[in-house]
Amino acid sequence: MKERQRIAVVGAGITGLATAYYLQKAIKERQLPYDIQLLEASDRLGGKICTTRKDGFIIERGPDSFLARKKPAVRLAEDLGLQDELVRNSTGQSYILIKDTLHKMPKGFFMGVPTNLGYLKDSSVLSEEGKHRVALDLELPPSDHAGDQSLGHFLRQRFGDELVENVMEPLLSGIYSGDIDNMSLFATFPEFYELEQKYGSVIKGLQNTRSKPQTGKTPGQFFTFKNGLDTLVRHLEKALTDVISFNREVEQISMQDGMYTIQFASGENISADVIIMTIPHPVLPKVFPAYDFFQKLSDVPSTSVANVALAFDQSAIEQDLDGTGFVVSRNSPYRFTACTWTHKKWQHTTPEGKALLRAYVGKPTDQEVVALSDEEITNIVLEDIQQTMNISAEPDFSVVTRWKKAMPQYTVGHKDRIENVRKHLTDSLPGIFIAGSSFEGVGIPDCIGQAEKIMKQSLNYLDSRS
Repeated sequence: MKERQRIAVVGAGITGLATAYYLQKAIKERQLPYDIQLLEASDRLGGKICTTRKDGFIIERGPDSFLARKKPAVRLAEDLGLQDELVRNSTGQSYILIKDTLHKMPKGFFMGVPTNLGYLKDSSVLSEEGKHRVALDLELPPSDHAGDQSLGHFLRQRFGDELVENVMEPLLSGIYSGDIDNMSLFATFPEFYELEQKYGSVIKGLQNTRSKPQTGKTPGQFFTFKNGLDTLVRHLEKALTDVISFNREVEQISMQDGMYTIQFASGENISADVIIMTIPHPVLPKVFPAYDFFQKLSDVPSTSVANVALAFDQSAIEQDLDGTGFVVSRNSPYRFTACTWTHKKWQHTTPEGKALLRAYVGKPTDQEVVALSDEEITNIVLEDIQQTMNISAEPDFSVVTRWKKAMPQYTVGHKDRIENVRKHLTDSLPGIFIAGSSFEGVGIPDCIGQAEKIMKQSLNYLDSRS
């Protein structure tokens, strides 16, 4: 009989939960002599996935969905037997708020890039000059810049400032809650660079690689669960009940003779053969004080964001547009960055006769707004919404959620920084692995995809030692 070895997973956000789940599954299927322990510093699971239910409303305080085309999240849902619980978003017109006018988002766009200039021709989101500048992407030579660069710089070179600031910036920066002119091209949208290099134009590349638009009504691109996104968390918790430890804040990790000691803030400690760290990157230098290479993670900044869910009677919305919401361009005099008409995008979240809006604040240049009181943030959002949607009534209630320093920023050079840290881990701390939104993708499918990968790497490591 082999002596049983312990795998500790630190952090029970979606990355840690999925990692522990896949590890547990593989260990049972292969009858491996390993035990798992999932360590969570707080008294709740799920990280940024956080669902509140109030007066018949389902309110997502973090992400509200995940991309259907990214398969790791769908695979996990199916593995948990939740495929019948998945629902797609309702499709409808989306808008861009430019200065003080809501403009229809043109058809045929992919992440802000037009795949058909014919759709752009009749759009009001750009001036005639701006449209001509976008068309130059078809004629400009590919960039000769071989290394990483800012996403904003690359897109401005291809399409000009107007498309970037009116369309791309509110869409792409919204995903990462960051400044498009500081975001790493290679760590966020490397496909744009790859298409430009292969086809000589991003637009031509998308035309050659994107599937042709379907005729008729297209299905929504996002999934959530009928009873809230935390359905995924609750089922993972049920599957992992025996291995979860709450209120286990890790204070320090040390190594001796190939074995790791995890010391908790409570003064207790446990040993582990493998440790998978899925906690936010700023914590790692504190947990591993003897290893200077973790200091490179101090170069990865984080931003703060807040969102406000607002419940209304349906009759309060005088300008009830046919759509699912809007993003706000950089050139608009507002403090909110986007507004989702949740009652239209996700109809199951809202009682009949009611409306549910969710607005976001916390631009990179307006971080101080997140520190304001609930009342102040709500009033800012209400004032902005009232100017754009003619809502004069007070909401039935509001729910404010803050995520302070919770949005890791993939600035230029991000991939090299993370690869450098991982190389040092292999050399100096074999058996320590890092995964999560701080490293390779902030979306739920990206985090679950990392969990799948890190599960295999950690088991391969243990297998190599036996």
